[in-house]
Formats: sequence, structure tokens, C-alpha cells
Amino acid sequence: MRQVFVISALMLTPFALAAQQSITPQVMAELQKSYENTLTDKALRNAVSANSLSALVLNRDNTAVHDTYFSVEVPYTGISDQKSSGRCWLFTGTNVLRAKAMEKYNVKNFFFSQIYLFFYDQLEKSNLFLQCVIDTRTKPIDDQMVRWLFQNPLSDGGTYTGVADLVTKYGLVPQDVMSETYNSDNTSEISSVLKRKLREFGIVLREKAEAGANQKTLEQLKIEQLKTIYRMLVLAYGEPVSQFTWAPKDANGKTIGTPKTYTPLEFYREICGEEDLNADYVMLMNDPTRPYNQVFEIDCDRHLYDGHNWLYVNLPIADVKQAAIASLKDSAAMYFSCDVAKCLNRKTGILDLNNYDYGSLFGTTFGMDKRQRILTFDSGSSHAMTLVAVDLDADGHPIKWKVQNSWGASNGQQGHLIMTDDWFCEYMFRLVVNRKYCSPEILNILKQKPTRLPAWDPMFAEEE
Repeated sequence: MRQVFVISALMLTPFALAAQQSITPQVMAELQKSYENTLTDKALRNAVSANSLSALVLNRDNTAVHDTYFSVEVPYTGISDQKSSGRCWLFTGTNVLRAKAMEKYNVKNFFFSQIYLFFYDQLEKSNLFLQCVIDTRTKPIDDQMVRWLFQNPLSDGGTYTGVADLVTKYGLVPQDVMSETYNSDNTSEISSVLKRKLREFGIVLREKAEAGANQKTLEQLKIEQLKTIYRMLVLAYGEPVSQFTWAPKDANGKTIGTPKTYTPLEFYREICGEEDLNADYVMLMNDPTRPYNQVFEIDCDRHLYDGHNWLYVNLPIADVKQAAIASLKDSAAMYFSCDVAKCLNRKTGILDLNNYDYGSLFGTTFGMDKRQRILTFDSGSSHAMTLVAVDLDADGHPIKWKVQNSWGASNGQQGHLIMTDDWFCEYMFRLVVNRKYCSPEILNILKQKPTRLPAWDPMFAEEE
């Protein structure tokens, strides 16, 4: 009887009678009739059509001055600025390392050169693309892997794994040894030109392979192609230093101690000692679309051909928080990535689920959970920052978190963003921590054979 009643109710609904696969005149009439055009609707239409949505939906009940006290905070000074580039991953990675440098040299203001590492990042990614074209030369051009390669020959985005591989191979230099250029601060134009040239080189390699060239011949041709890429990079960014003389400076710019001559790798080793940026660190992920307590690896999505693929442990959010708190309590900042644009009040620098109320404005609800947002491409990690603080309640539970951003000191809370713990749960995705802050259970999970995921999976776009 209950089923019969439901069907009868639907049959009596005018819209159901007019339902069609396409928007027919009858369906259009139903849609038009659904908009009542009341006085309230008219007022809303006038407001919405003439103003920014974010200004209209700003929740005035949530605009009180936020508490900026944090019970656990990593000491540091200075804010970096990636400007109009997608290098947040590189700024974040070197910001984590610069805390070590400031402590070692007893200085309050120190930055690494991002352009030095970025030069090699772009060169290595170019080699990765061209070599992968050679490796896939027998596959058809419409093969999914080949298509992905030509769609993504180069990017200025990246991940912590790229930072670790680049620093380990090429070392570090201070910011004043190799300064930024216009094109490193504004990467889109030169990146577009480089991608075009790489795609051209990739097609040449495939055509030579089809004509019978063997792998050795193709790899020799690739080296000639890379000479062109190297020259383009030098013109845009300058040639990286191979040796430099440097000494730390105090807040007034006065040199402290005796200047010393370094290679970039010697400088890196002096700061980081025996620490292995790959083996000693682990990436933790909170992705509810995949099983927890499992290890995953992302195929062919790395910065160096001879580098490391992404490797991460997927964990419940509570386990990620536990590791983060342990790291912060030991004054160790972390590489952190999230969906930064969601619920961000740029003026205040606050990330809060209650910042904006789109539902009240449009008379509807937005009810997807984290898993549903990921599955429908509504959310994913987009930006990397440095996690530096947490505020804990009397029971040790997090109330709010703070990150050091790379959008300049005038952005947000003097260059920082503050997020509520609820926001952290919904829009935080990746965290890189030293293994010593991971529980024995997490370390045991890492012994698993990783599940391999494809490079084109939308959850693994590079952070910008």
C-alpha cells in the first residue's frame, strides 16, 4: 500500500507530468512558475546582480575579532612571498628548513633562494617529461598515460617530495646569493613557452621512434633538446651558482663571523646534518574516498626522473592531528596542504566554516561532506603552507591552528592564516612530519606494499 501511495502522489505532481529528458516548453513553464518573484526575491536579485557574492554572504555573526593566542607555537620570524607564481610548495618546504638555519646561525631573519631550486625543478621536470615520452614511445598517442604527459609537460606547482629530492640533489643557497627575477615572480608566461617547446620536442621524439630510432639515439637527441631548455631557463632565471662565499648577518645587516666558501650541497649539509629529507619524513593524508591505514604511491608524478614518487599513509583525521601536535610541541614546523580557498576570509586571514552563508542568500543548503566533495571534484588540495601553531584546550584537544603563508606579510594575519579545528577537519589534506612524531601504528603501516594510483587522479594535482 505504501508503494502505491507514493506512486499516486508523484502522478499528481504537475512537474512529474512535464518531466522530460530535455528542457521542453512544458518543463520551462514549470521552471518559470517556480520562481515567485516576490518583493524579497526582487530585493535579492537587485543585491546579487550588482555585488560580489562573498560580500553579501559574509556572516556578520562571525566577524568578531578572533583570538590569536596559541598555546603551542614554533618560534620563527619573517614572511615570504611567492608573488604571481605557483611555487607555494617550494616556499613552504624551504620555510620549514629555514627555521633550522635561523636556529643554527642564531639569526632572526633568514631565507633560502627559491629561484635556485626552481631553476633545477624546471630542468628536471623537462627531463622527466622527455624521458617518459621515450619510455612510452610504443604506446598510441591517445593512450591515457601519453595524453597525460602531453597535457602536463611542465608545471610550476609541486609537492614536498619535490623539495626533498631537489634539495638532496642540488643543495641550498641563501636568498642573497641568487635573487628572484621578474619571470620567477611571474611564472605563467615563461611556463607557457616552455610547455609549448617541450610538447614540440616530445612529438619529435615520437616521430623519430616511429621512424626506427632506438632508445640510445632518442636519449642522445633528448640531451640536445635539453640544451635548448637550459638556455631558456638561464635567460629567464639566471644560471645557478656552483659555489659562493657567505656569512650570516644580524638584524642590522652586519656580518656575523668569518665568511666561508660553500658549494650548495655543503651548505645544505651544514644546516641539515645527517637528516634525510626523504627517509626521515612521511606524508600523511586524510582522504575519506580511500581506505584508511593503507599506503599509497602516485605513479610517475614526481619532479625528477631519478626521484621519488609520492608516497603517503591515508589516515583518519584524528591520527593526523596527533602527529601534528607532537611535532609542534617539539618546535618542529611542518609542510601542510589544504583547499585554501574554501571559507577563507582574506581580509581577516581566518579559515572558518561559518565565515560565509550562501544557503541563506539563495534559499537552499550546501550539504556535501568531505568525501562527497572530493568525489565530485568540488574540493582537493590546492595550496601548501607551513603549519606552525596549535591552540589546545584543557583536555589537549585542538581549538584552532595557524599556518605561515607565502603571500606576503600584508596578507591575512600579518602573513599568517588561522583556521578553526572544524575547518581543519574538512579541508586539510596532506601533512609531512618527521617519523619520530608518528605513532608505532603509523610506522607499522608504512611497512605495507603501497597501492599504486595513476598520475592523473584528481586528488594529486600539484600545490600552487
